[in-house]
Amino acid sequence: MAWRIADSVTKGEIDNRTRDRVTGKIWIYEREDPVLLELTGNPHRDLAGQYLRFVNPDPKPLPEQMQEGFAGEQTGVVGDMTAARKVKIPDIPDDQIVHYYANKIPMPYHWGNCLYLEWHSVRNGRVVIEATDYQLTVEPEAAWTMSEDEEKSQHTANARAMANFMNTLLEAAAQEAQDDPTDDDAPQSQAEAEADAEAARMDLLNDRIMARLEKEPEANAADYARIMREERERLRRERREPEPEPLTPEKEAERAEWIDAMNANFEEAMAKEGEPPEMEADPLFEHCQELSGRVHDEIDENGWLPEGAQAEHPLNELTHGIWSAAAKLAGALNGRFEDWPPEPAFAGNTLVRLKKARGYLADALAGLDAAEADQLCRPAWLGDLRLELQAIRSSVQDLIDEVRDVLREDDPDLPF
Repeated sequence: MAWRIADSVTKGEIDNRTRDRVTGKIWIYEREDPVLLELTGNPHRDLAGQYLRFVNPDPKPLPEQMQEGFAGEQTGVVGDMTAARKVKIPDIPDDQIVHYYANKIPMPYHWGNCLYLEWHSVRNGRVVIEATDYQLTVEPEAAWTMSEDEEKSQHTANARAMANFMNTLLEAAAQEAQDDPTDDDAPQSQAEAEADAEAARMDLLNDRIMARLEKEPEANAADYARIMREERERLRRERREPEPEPLTPEKEAERAEWIDAMNANFEEAMAKEGEPPEMEADPLFEHCQELSGRVHDEIDENGWLPEGAQAEHPLNELTHGIWSAAAKLAGALNGRFEDWPPEPAFAGNTLVRLKKARGYLADALAGLDAAEADQLCRPAWLGDLRLELQAIRSSVQDLIDEVRDVLREDDPDLPF
């Protein structure tokens, strides 16, 4: 998830007058000291070699949950930086957008330029400033210029630098977790370490796909498939992984035969049963799913969440955490009574989902803590909810321990 801080910026400056280096200062509403940028890479051609200043005519405070978390020093790599991105700008006041959207009324708009500043930092990961109403000032002459061919090469270099940067952070985090045996997320078997690494790879890939989709708001299903193929291939090249070997005619025939057999089995089952058997829902998943709906409804009925509240609002973090945990539990547990604990071949994937569910429950409890500190809800309601969330998290931890035992038994000599 990106840190989107555009609304809370009062003013800023971006300096790329030295090649392959972007420095700058960004002043945040109600913060005395500016945020300092020290980034590797170059922006797009329109800002290459330039010194850019910008002012936000209507700044707002950072959401409370972002105030302490957003670092005052942003060290990392350049993503996309341009002042010439074309975007749709609504021709109606902001307070009418929700009404138009909710009632499916076509929204009048015009195309305009958007300032888009993206970077990836050690402290906060992906950060984005995206605004159409900033007042921009650029120095009359650039210190150096970038050709069209250089810009294409720069885009590739920025992407490679970002991938290497994120890989370094992930490896450092994995090593730190392995060095700390008290860390609940530290891998306890080689299979778990490999599953965590593959999950991190997929998270990075999904982040990049979503970032592309943000830039292509009109994308359809075919565009999504294209973007996914392109990002998979780009990640493979950046990691210098070998190209996948094409299937031999024999393997192609085996694969086609397997697909035919699976289709035949399905048709036979349909003919016998009339409809496919439903997968048995796990009670822990059902509890978490029911709690998610109940919490959402009670917050809505009591009017505790302000209209237009940002995603970082404590009650949004609370509801999103429970909902996301339920989604991960569904993938990990539904149908588990047929074979639990899972076989070693499937245990790694199950463990990744369970650990993510545990992480989302921790996010929900953090949102609950913030809601309690700010007195956003009835104390008794929050107290009862805390006990329920802690009980679910404890049950998830028990399941994690069971799956880890399977992986340890599969490789008992591993010194974890």
